[in-house]
Amino acid sequence: MTYTIPLNSRSSHTLEITEQTLETIRRYSLFSHLTDSNGYVDETVLDKLKWQIRSLIASQTDCKDLLDLCIDVIYHNKMKAYGLQQLMKVYETWNQENPKQEPEPGETPFQD
Repeated sequence: MTYTIPLNSRSSHTLEITEQTLETIRRYSLFSHLTDSNGYVDETVLDKLKWQIRSLIASQTDCKDLLDLCIDVIYHNKMKAYGLQQLMKVYETWNQENPKQEPEPGETPFQD
């Protein structure tokens, strides 16, 4: 299933978001503690996310999913704070509709 998010307030630019993208966001908890207590999303929040992902990529040996997220979504040439806010809304809805499965005994985070 794919979701379409607007990248600007006029919806003249949109982006298709796949469930794989949403699963990657969940797997790495990319939206946890991303915004301040006011929940406001601006360009500094987008920059914070970019730095967070760069750090994860630098520390991982197999991070194709993070690279795909960067190429397809986060570093999209039209992605701005508004688009990130819309992505966060879609993720929140998707996350509620698709509860996280508990890991099997002995399984660690970031495993596929």
